[in-house]
Amino acid sequence: MAKKEKAKKVKRGIKALIIIAIIIGVIGATVGSIFIATVVEVKKNIKLAKSYASQEKDDALVPTLDENGYWTFTTDDEFVVLQLTDIHIGGGSFSSRKDKMAMKAISELVETSRPDLIIVTGDIAYPVPFSSGSFNNLNPTKIFANFMNSLGVFWTVTLGNHDSEVYSYYSREEIAKYYLDKDVNYAHNKNARCLYQIGPEDVDGYGNYFINVKNSQGIITQAVMMMDSHSYIEGDSFGIKWRYDNIHQNQIDWYANEINKLDAQNKLIDNESPMIKSLAFFHIPLQEYLLAWTEYMENDYKDTENVKLVYGGAGESGKIVYCGVYPDKMFETMLELGSTQGIFVGHDHLNNFSLDYKGIRLTYGMSIDYLAYMGISKKVEQRGGTVITITPDGSFDCYGLRLHDKAVLP
Repeated sequence: MAKKEKAKKVKRGIKALIIIAIIIGVIGATVGSIFIATVVEVKKNIKLAKSYASQEKDDALVPTLDENGYWTFTTDDEFVVLQLTDIHIGGGSFSSRKDKMAMKAISELVETSRPDLIIVTGDIAYPVPFSSGSFNNLNPTKIFANFMNSLGVFWTVTLGNHDSEVYSYYSREEIAKYYLDKDVNYAHNKNARCLYQIGPEDVDGYGNYFINVKNSQGIITQAVMMMDSHSYIEGDSFGIKWRYDNIHQNQIDWYANEINKLDAQNKLIDNESPMIKSLAFFHIPLQEYLLAWTEYMENDYKDTENVKLVYGGAGESGKIVYCGVYPDKMFETMLELGSTQGIFVGHDHLNNFSLDYKGIRLTYGMSIDYLAYMGISKKVEQRGGTVITITPDGSFDCYGLRLHDKAVLP
């Protein structure tokens, strides 16, 4: 009897091992098929990205490196910037169709707005596996860079939190260095159009730099600053709690020093020139976005002494503005210097407002995202770009360009 019972146990054990082996085999085959499909789809999408026709204008401005090592455009006419944000290319087999949709959307916006420069404020990649089918954050970066260079318009980026998730294959530094690649960056390849710079080594983050607009006299009419607003804070590395980092103090110090240096260069040409004008671009909004919107909301959605709505509204739920969790001195420093006229961010995809807060214009760029939010591919009201027109005297204005009907906000 004992022998029979023992034999039954052995049979059950063998069956269990067979079932486990089958499960492991099925999982292995599934993962393998997803990997193969991802490789195939990435190759297809890179090929598609390279196939887009150039939209370079016949009279396109061509930048040169100035004495500070910054790319500089020279013009006495208006200068047009198209801000794009939260592209969210997955670069995997699950996201292939939506990645194509994102490229098509951008192409249409560029064709409509005819910019001199495109600035992308982060979250180019979205390597979240259940949405994209991949942990590889370099693949979507490659797709995007090849696509943007094929359009023939000068462009640059700031990094967002999704560009280098903690579980992604490639670090933030590695992704940043890809934008400097000899086949991608204009500094090494005059057929490329990427103007990204990694910034000083002694300043936190990857991508703290300026692109300047000068007039024919050599005066900088607009200093356009890109800055790395980092990612999640320690203790929330996966971003589950939506706790985001802030701009660091050494970045703020660098900003103040550069503004003062550029202003001093203007005054060498014309000692009566006013304080240099500047615009700032990064991914995660400052806390002032939350303070300003809260003040406006609590005043029954009417302007206050500090807040004046220019256009748009807030579509995010919960906190509404998902800014950095710690206080910083970025906005206060901007007010003290009196240089920065406007700040442009992304991050909160359903927010598209632009408002004046204490004399500085705070604007959310309209997002491209077809992938990250549940059901967002079917939404249309938030999808588009932000067109910024810089006038010869250095003043600026902007509007949201909605994709689905090319309507202008406001």
